[in-house]
Amino acid sequence: MDETHITLMRRALTLARMGKGHTSPNPLVGAVIVKAGNIVGEGYHQKAGGPHAEIHALQAAGTAAKDGTLYVNLEPCCHWGRTPPCTDALIQAGIAQVYIAEVDANPKVAGKGIRQLEAAGISVNIGICTEEAAQLNEVHRKYVQTGQPFVILKTAMSLDGKIATATGESQWITSEASRQKVHEIRDEVDAILVGSGTVRRDNPALTTRLAHRPGKDATRIVLDSRGRTPTDANVFNAESTAGLIIAVTPQAPAHNIASLKKAGADVIVVPAKHGRVGFSALMETLGAREITNVLIEGGAEVNATAIATGVVHKVICFVAPKLIGGADAPGPLGGQGILALADAPKLEKVTVMPVQGGDGDILIQGYL
Repeated sequence: MDETHITLMRRALTLARMGKGHTSPNPLVGAVIVKAGNIVGEGYHQKAGGPHAEIHALQAAGTAAKDGTLYVNLEPCCHWGRTPPCTDALIQAGIAQVYIAEVDANPKVAGKGIRQLEAAGISVNIGICTEEAAQLNEVHRKYVQTGQPFVILKTAMSLDGKIATATGESQWITSEASRQKVHEIRDEVDAILVGSGTVRRDNPALTTRLAHRPGKDATRIVLDSRGRTPTDANVFNAESTAGLIIAVTPQAPAHNIASLKKAGADVIVVPAKHGRVGFSALMETLGAREITNVLIEGGAEVNATAIATGVVHKVICFVAPKLIGGADAPGPLGGQGILALADAPKLEKVTVMPVQGGDGDILIQGYL
């Protein structure tokens, strides 16, 4: 493959990343238009309901788009959604050639956009930087194929696997740099999920606080089987425009639900599993609300239940070079646990990297 094609597709991917946290439930897309060896227009999808990347690039290129070549990380859409089909705009603009990194997994597109372009006489090439493009839109692919959110479990622990001391002290095991990295992750997700125990114990705000720019608060989700979350907790943050969802079971008393709703929470009743909010049913409900990805920042029991239920797709773990010890100090996974090592879920595509400025903290990521 010509290095020029790779360079231009990576530029499209760089542009696409600029939309992180703002395009849901749409994918991340960047587009570059080239003519006579020069970039004449580029753009990215900035927010759901706004113009797609291809439209921004066409507008920037103007009449220079005619007979030009488009580089785009995801197959152009060919259906009406919140905006008109991009394929129609590309055909009308006279684009001669299109390079696509990845075919769209959305059943409404899924090759139909490519066929429409080819039927109009446009040369289509597929498969540049496909792995990079697939990872960038892993959330989109999961959501459009299943209707359920992509779930990330995040935890932070000491080198000996503790998330708190035996007395419950957990602030702070990791460094400020690691915590800032967590806020960057929060800025990119639709929702953050915790258990009611975490709310009562740590009273987190679950907002996004970035060092150098404003952050986007994600919808906060609290698992609370009986609806006993204190209405003066920080998750009832009147200064945040993000919503608060409290998921309860049918066993939650009506007066508790009424109190939570009066305080401003959106209370949803989810079928119980083993007396707790059922994760699988909850994910179906969240998907129906166009929540495409969820970051779990729970305690040991919530984490263990999420893993055991099979809803977790990605694990992010911050490890601090500290030794806490103590038989009663909790680890990141509670519950019964596996009984045989052969049954242990194993991460794939694992990456390990130091946290820059993190006092020796390391970040481990992988997929289940």
